[in-house]
Amino acid sequence: MADIDALAVIQKITTEGLSLGDMINAASRFTGAGQAATAEQVYRIWIQFNPDHPQLFVALFNFATLQSGIGGSETAIASLERAISLNPDFLPAYINLGGLQERAGGLETAIATWNIGASRPLPFTGSNANYVFSAYKQIARALLDAQQVSRAEAALWRCADLDPSQMDTIGQLVAARLGQCKWPPLEPWERVDRRALLRGANPLSVAAYSDDPFLQLGAAAGFIMREGSCAPEAIVAGRRDAPVDLTGRRLRVGYVSSDLRDHAVGYLMAELFELHDRERVEVFAYYCGPPATDGLNARTQAAVEHYTDIRGMTDDEAARKIADDQIDILVDVNGHTRDSRTPVFARRPAPVQVNWLGYPGSMGSAFHHYIIGDPWIIPPEHEHYYSEAVRRIPCYQPNDRKRVVAEARPTRAEAGLPEDGFVFCCFNGPQKITPFAFDRWMEILKRTPGSVLWLLETHPETAARLREQARARDVDSDRLVFAPKQPNPVHLARYPLADLFLDTAPYGAHTTASDALWMSVPVLTLSGRSFASRVCGSLVRSAGAPELVCETAEDYVERAVALGHDREATRALRARLEAGRSTCVLFDMDLLVRSVEDLLHEMAAEHQAGQRPTPNIANLEDYLEIGVALDSDQREMLTEPAFDALYKTALTRRHLARPLRPDDRFWTAEDAAAADRWGA
Repeated sequence: MADIDALAVIQKITTEGLSLGDMINAASRFTGAGQAATAEQVYRIWIQFNPDHPQLFVALFNFATLQSGIGGSETAIASLERAISLNPDFLPAYINLGGLQERAGGLETAIATWNIGASRPLPFTGSNANYVFSAYKQIARALLDAQQVSRAEAALWRCADLDPSQMDTIGQLVAARLGQCKWPPLEPWERVDRRALLRGANPLSVAAYSDDPFLQLGAAAGFIMREGSCAPEAIVAGRRDAPVDLTGRRLRVGYVSSDLRDHAVGYLMAELFELHDRERVEVFAYYCGPPATDGLNARTQAAVEHYTDIRGMTDDEAARKIADDQIDILVDVNGHTRDSRTPVFARRPAPVQVNWLGYPGSMGSAFHHYIIGDPWIIPPEHEHYYSEAVRRIPCYQPNDRKRVVAEARPTRAEAGLPEDGFVFCCFNGPQKITPFAFDRWMEILKRTPGSVLWLLETHPETAARLREQARARDVDSDRLVFAPKQPNPVHLARYPLADLFLDTAPYGAHTTASDALWMSVPVLTLSGRSFASRVCGSLVRSAGAPELVCETAEDYVERAVALGHDREATRALRARLEAGRSTCVLFDMDLLVRSVEDLLHEMAAEHQAGQRPTPNIANLEDYLEIGVALDSDQREMLTEPAFDALYKTALTRRHLARPLRPDDRFWTAEDAAAADRWGA
């Protein structure tokens, strides 16, 4: 029957003629029936018989889409080029042509194509504006993928100027500026003010920008509403409240992560999977990252009992797979980080859902029931900064004791470091370097003559920018030394060339700190209020050096200067770290795995007893608005002595303008009553 239909369509094209719409509909029916080759033939014959059709460019555009779908990239490119030659103002063809050129390896050719399309002198209509926006967004994405952040930023500016309501573009723009150490990272212009930039920033960028856990919580909740929610009918209702009866079976635990590969989180988790007690838990891993064939991914696949790649699944399909696996506790190892699958968690495919490790902060969602921290990262007096119920293990971060260290150890001369000068180092990403942290570093260098600051290599423009900032603070720019990026074993082997690791704030070291401590390099850190600012303090304390955890900026500078003048003290710290490496809490993976398993079983028991916590997301829009108004580039919230009082005052003012319901977090019924009395 299908063959007869195809012949009839082709006969009509060649004899009577077939309208463009009818031809497209016919080809779509063949494609939908799995007969792409027949659909291609229909297009080809129609194009051949309609060389002067005024909308031939539309047929060529659709034909190219079909061709690229069945692997004919070269012919698809030719069809799009012909479509553009027929109608140079047909912007969708530029968008698709650039995409095909990029996939063929022609990045610069693709960028040129998108730029040509975006620069066409066309009437300013909503449709044209959308296509121009799409062209610049494609340029930004391609350049970000190619690590050309400065060029990507220019395209992001154009996107934001065209449509300031696109929060994902605003978020990428802020992240790009943070990653290049462009200060201030929130640079407003006539179309977008500073508040809009901060509201659009990704929660991970907010954590790097300010030590304001209320602002971070509000930003996370806003991001969930934009990017991580789902329609009510998509919720897997049968699993949301499923019982967790462990009679005669193990606890089924699922880990969702894009980083089970050659990635910082992948290194942290590798040994965890190998040590899980298979008599207590049945481990499932759901991978959602880029294609991975590295050794670390293979190691993870070998360690877990069930490994599923969900990259090609829709959110509905992935949630259904997890539900079909009857997962009891689903662990989100991504949170608000790249390649996360938060909408899968929004569908509630497991009765208990946990935020752990990948994202250093609260998710601000209605569907993450717990967050795993430790006594230092989230002390009891900080629990009101989190929407999840807080649960603790001795040290929240796992580590891989099997990490490989290269045998060859470089000399200082080979690394471009002074033989006798004191070497401060920080191998955190440049997005974590704030002007306030840099000010402290420069003061430390000025007060320790002959010292240098050893940083991880970044883009040449960013390195030049940091050197310029050093000169502006009266520090010789040559005292900044950049370490070229190396494979992890080689990178670990060069760590001992440093005397002291200087942490960033408010987003401190995580894996980089545990790497330094594993190599017995002391780490000096400044703990604030937020999760990201306290992780490094937890690691340092767990390694047995609590005196290196500072709670004021002044103490941080003074301790760094004192150690910079006392080699004996740093050598003693190094010896202590080395001696305690095999026994300290930080590297006691057996303790961590037992603690995690105990905690997961406690969560299951709480759910079974009807005591699963309800995430607290009340008033989070208000906390976000207050945080956006309070924060500024001239004010370091980490050093603000009366932080909670600032929010209490602002909440009182908002309540008087528009009554706020008590949220059982920070704004209580007593606060509301007091505000009402004061206002009266």
